[in-house]
Amino acid sequence: MPRAPAERLDQALVGALAEAGQPCTRSQLARAFAAGGVVAEGKALKPGLRVERALAVEVTLEPSPPLRAEPESLPLTVLHEDDDLLVVDKPAGMVVHAGPGHARGTLVNAVLHHLGLDAQGLPVLPGNDATRPGIVHRLDRDTSGVLVVAKHAAAQEFLAAQFRSHALGRRYLGVVEGVVAWERLRVETGHARDPRDRRRFAPEQGAKRRAITEIEVVQRLRGATVLAFTLHTGRTHQIRMHARHLGHPILGDALYGRTPRDPGVRAAAERLGRHALHAAMLELRHPSGGERVRWEAELPAELRALVEALGG
Repeated sequence: MPRAPAERLDQALVGALAEAGQPCTRSQLARAFAAGGVVAEGKALKPGLRVERALAVEVTLEPSPPLRAEPESLPLTVLHEDDDLLVVDKPAGMVVHAGPGHARGTLVNAVLHHLGLDAQGLPVLPGNDATRPGIVHRLDRDTSGVLVVAKHAAAQEFLAAQFRSHALGRRYLGVVEGVVAWERLRVETGHARDPRDRRRFAPEQGAKRRAITEIEVVQRLRGATVLAFTLHTGRTHQIRMHARHLGHPILGDALYGRTPRDPGVRAAAERLGRHALHAAMLELRHPSGGERVRWEAELPAELRALVEALGG
């Protein structure tokens, strides 16, 4: 069996620090390397060092200014709003809340401005920091679609309990590379950090956490397929991980994907400029009364253009 290539130290540290609850930006880490602040066994290390064994590394990062959630006038597409919650159609490219490298321009900033509130006007779940007021769940930066925000603590906990128990409906649409041979699949795997690149997750056997996705063909295109993904668990990068696992990665996915061999597919993915994944539907029980409610977001223009370019 061929031996997996050793990972670069800087890449390994990005994932390891994030997993340890101390995420940092690549620029922060680069400054730490330049200042001799990445040390093992008394020696300063270089970012390109290939890691072939377990290594105890001490990293000294320059402190970053504290992140704050502040109102910011940004475009916001509202699908529904009442006294308990706000449902929005998040655009691709927008980060949900502030984090390393993303102090401004987040969905939280836009929500606070829309509601005419400061960060203290929305609840924060226990265990979350003040950069996440009202947040119950997240979408990746380049994933568009339906996202719900809670307006008060009781609504936030009511919604969060449904996400924790997976007692809700979530349907995504994605365009993957290749024309799949099947019509419907149920994929159940482990879910753990990818040992080759700790920014990713992998379907590791024996992992304590499970990831379950039902997948159905929506439309076959030229060199690609539109798939519907229904989540039964909500693991980080779950759909992107499972698409890669099946050998049909999401088009345009820089972390889990690959360069398409088909020139037409490759050109279409490059024009897209994001990964082709959209949160199309969210269904849950409403905090007031507990009735089942459902919201949908149409494919954004850039994904419709991708499908049309590939013969849809």
